[in-house]
Amino acid sequence: MHRSFFKTKNPIKYLNFKNKTMAACNFSFPFTGNPDEILNKAKTTVESAGGNFTGDAREGQFHITVMGNTVAGTYLVNGSLLNITIDDKPFFVPCSTIESFLKNKICG
Repeated sequence: MHRSFFKTKNPIKYLNFKNKTMAACNFSFPFTGNPDEILNKAKTTVESAGGNFTGDAREGQFHITVMGNTVAGTYLVNGSLLNITIDDKPFFVPCSTIESFLKNKICG
């Protein structure tokens, strides 16, 4: 890092985390039965926390705001596999945390 970075009184203000590109999080959850059942669980989970969930039994999108931070993504049903891609999330929340939460709420 540049030397002047460490001389400033507030070095954090120079770190622009919001504009950093982030690799997407990708999860796949196998399920049995009708896709509508697992998607209804997902929709209920997102909407009960004040988020939006749109789509059908094949594909869609969702977003939710948690403590002022957005988590947003898409889903795609492929046979008996629910594929989820998180395109936007807080930089400090690891993909594994989101995956664990979703697995517990949707598949549990």
